[in-house]
Amino acid sequence: VITHSDTETIELGQKLGALLVDGDMVALVGELGSGKTWFTKGVALGLGVSAKNVVTSPSFSLVNEYEGKVPFYHMDVYRLKGLSEFLSAGLEEFLHQKGVVAMEWADRYPDILPEKRILVELVILDGHRREITLSGYHSRAKKIIISIRQNAQKRNPGMA
Repeated sequence: VITHSDTETIELGQKLGALLVDGDMVALVGELGSGKTWFTKGVALGLGVSAKNVVTSPSFSLVNEYEGKVPFYHMDVYRLKGLSEFLSAGLEEFLHQKGVVAMEWADRYPDILPEKRILVELVILDGHRREITLSGYHSRAKKIIISIRQNAQKRNPGMA
């Protein structure tokens, strides 16, 4: 999907968030400034996190927790220097408890991510446009991605 603004990136994230349940994970990948946090803001809204909550990147705290229809954990592992730091920070525990996890820079730890994760890759096309690709191999991830794709095709019949 190509988004043309931060607002459209948030809207796509919100569509995904509305479909997520306990145990789901969103693995976000993209260079600095690609919109991972904007997308995550949308996921939070889709999960019922109040719009009054300011969803920010937890670059220094590593994880922010929000209350919605299920607990929502937003992780940013950019500053960690390896798997041992990830594990010693106790972040792996979030991947196995009730709630939904969105992890920025998830490509750094692919071996420990849950199988039913949804991979969200964001690519900068220019100042505002982003190409956002959702993928996953688990049947749950595929079902969610198909639902989002069908919704997008209804809104834009020319979408491939």
